[in-house]
Amino acid sequence: MSISQLKKPGRGVPKRYLLVSWVLVLSAVAFMDRTNISIAGVSICREFGIDNAHLGWIFSAFLIGYASFQIPGGVLARRLGPRRVIAIGVIWSGLFTALTASIPRGIRGALFLLVLIRFSLAAGEAITYPAANQFVERWFPIEERGKANGIIFGGVGLGSGLTPPIMTAIMLHYGWRAAFWFSAVVVLLAGTIWYLVARDTPEEHPWVRAGELEVIVKGRGDAGRQADKLAVAAASGAEGKRRVPWSRILRSKEILALTGSYFTFGYVAWIFFSWFYIYLVQVRGLNLKTSAVYSMFPFIAMTLGSLTGGVASDWLSRHISLRAGRCFLPAFALACTALLLSVGSRAHDAQTATLVLACGAGALYLSQSSFWSVTADFAGQYSGVVSGTMNTGCQLGGAVTASLTPMIAAHFGWGASFLTATVLAALGAIGWLIVNPSARLDGLGHSAPRLTHVTEPMISAGADL
Repeated sequence: MSISQLKKPGRGVPKRYLLVSWVLVLSAVAFMDRTNISIAGVSICREFGIDNAHLGWIFSAFLIGYASFQIPGGVLARRLGPRRVIAIGVIWSGLFTALTASIPRGIRGALFLLVLIRFSLAAGEAITYPAANQFVERWFPIEERGKANGIIFGGVGLGSGLTPPIMTAIMLHYGWRAAFWFSAVVVLLAGTIWYLVARDTPEEHPWVRAGELEVIVKGRGDAGRQADKLAVAAASGAEGKRRVPWSRILRSKEILALTGSYFTFGYVAWIFFSWFYIYLVQVRGLNLKTSAVYSMFPFIAMTLGSLTGGVASDWLSRHISLRAGRCFLPAFALACTALLLSVGSRAHDAQTATLVLACGAGALYLSQSSFWSVTADFAGQYSGVVSGTMNTGCQLGGAVTASLTPMIAAHFGWGASFLTATVLAALGAIGWLIVNPSARLDGLGHSAPRLTHVTEPMISAGADL
């Protein structure tokens, strides 16, 4: 009896989209958890006597920790499954957010404690996105992975956009510690709900019905290579199956190009996550309330860019070519980002600068889903490991900008800081021209899969939901 025969047919919203929507929520609370310190940075610096340069150390500590645990996160996701790994990562980060709020007033060595806590918090958050990519690879057909990743990373802009007004409102009434306690509670609740409702694969989930399961399994891209995989597994044994092909991963021009391009992506993105709020206050001269409103614009644009980019990537892949949807779109998006950063940083008034720079952030996130969709297609069962490798580049880029941006601004002005980001975005666009979206890590199929829309079978109105 086939797996699909064990499931009852159903109707309604596909369960994979319900689950990926909750990953969007997890993504949003994760970015609230990591950007809250940039909103509270001024208050924290005032309380503990920390300047901008040392605040940059705290930002970099998070990103170094985040980069360090990307690959282990991918390995864990493959061994333990995305359900448990995502839950562990989210709940871990919530606990360390609470610990941040618990640092005593006037304690000596507060800078060291903040660096250590942010590094540890990052270790938990780092494993989330590699595990989420493993989830997408198992739960979504190839033709829907751009949309799925667009939904997930829409949470980045959503969480980062909602953080400034929420954190500012709480801080103004109750102080920065209350804002961190709020973040911790939200994160812990979201992670617990995920663990209760999620499963590692659609085959295991009792909510998934026959029609949806058939669509997923047929469209995953591994059915045609199953016989080859079984032969390889039989020849190498169970131990061989567990081994990660590191030499192929690290020698792949696709992974090298994606990692380099994602480094530039991370550098640009973390200017907005780490410094944009402070830039509006200290450079553009806006007060805290106005800065909280203006700093939302880039993150709203990121949300729209991520969702639009995911849909556009799948549409272009289906109707024009896989290369157009997975490679030319992100290359164009990064090129537009470079142009908009250059123009926006030179605008004279704060409103124009904010709007143009926000458009640059939105253009940047048009490329986001392509990074993760290509790695899921390329790596198959190793998608968590490969996407973790790629995401290490992104977080190293963020770690560099967290410390380098204020240094460049201090010596050469903020125009030079944005010029550096402009050049890197242009280089990131060029990197996408090296990527072959049809390449596969297992070497069992190098031709582009034909993406055709698969519909779920119609069922009767009285079917069991």
